[in-house]
Amino acid sequence: MRVDQFNADVRLLEIANKGKAQVPTQVKNQGTDFKSAFSAELKGTKEINFSKHASARIHSRGIDMSLEKLAQLAGAVDKAANKGSKEALILDDNAAYVVSVQNRTVISAFSRENLREGVFTSIDSAVIL
Repeated sequence: MRVDQFNADVRLLEIANKGKAQVPTQVKNQGTDFKSAFSAELKGTKEINFSKHASARIHSRGIDMSLEKLAQLAGAVDKAANKGSKEALILDDNAAYVVSVQNRTVISAFSRENLREGVFTSIDSAVIL
């Protein structure tokens, strides 16, 4: 058996990186580095998070969380953020939510039956849906 092209170039980096996505460290057409582009992308997220406490309250109090309700909560958090709020009370027909606007996290949730006392602390704004 004879090998004719034994001295061919071996491109180890191409072989090692084959099939891997390239992550640029700088976005050249905008002139920003990766960190600022990543931060801008994070600010654009519209996701609402739930703390363990809020998740337990929603479950134990039988509060319905549909996709429509999540979209309404996200919109309310956006409104509160645009006004400079840090902690907001969001009220809808069936429940109330205490939300950390900066973290986009629901801290606690109350059903209509639990709203009898009517005292909410540590909030700086309210959004009524």
